Amino acid sequence: MTEQQPFELVRRYPHFELRRYPAHVVAEVQVNTTFDRAGNAAFRRLFNYISGNNTAQQKVAMTAPVIQEPGPSQKLAMTAPVLQSGPLPGRGTPSEFVVAFVLPAGMTADAAPVPSDPGVRIRTVPGSLAAAVRFSGSGSEAAFARHNEGLRAALKLVDLTPVGPPRFARFDPPFKPWFLRHNEVVQDVTEP
Repeated sequence: MTEQQPFELVRRYPHFELRRYPAHVVAEVQVNTTFDRAGNAAFRRLFNYISGNNTAQQKVAMTAPVIQEPGPSQKLAMTAPVLQSGPLPGRGTPSEFVVAFVLPAGMTADAAPVPSDPGVRIRTVPGSLAAAVRFSGSGSEAAFARHNEGLRAALKLVDLTPVGPPRFARFDPPFKPWFLRHNEVVQDVTEP
């Protein structure tokens, strides 16, 4: 089973969970494409990195999610899911996105193998308090936008303030039937 990015459940609300994510390390790539193509555009380069395309020729375990957010690079994590974040541009509009794999828990940026591909960057992401809403089905731009709007409305109802852009997390491989896929919108919030 694929390792998933750890978090502590702080509180369960009717429409989302409030979680505390520890600091973690990601391997990330910036791409200029549409929201729906960003994950595919970055995946091969990230997969090659964890498969040994690094100066140590060392394999790194795959984690979930894969994270996507608007670029230039901001906070991203690699474990399950794959995350994508940020305000969504106009539907189908090419834009900058950062796609990241969260590296296994306990791996530091200093201990992570150095990427052979200069477009792959290793970065430490500080811990955060975040709201997350889980949904199944398509990880399309429209689905993420709909769930992001719902999460923002739910945050307003409980007086939690969003900080920075949302992250879009995908936990499952593309060959899994779309209706069984686990996705999340993750939004950092200020401490209450």
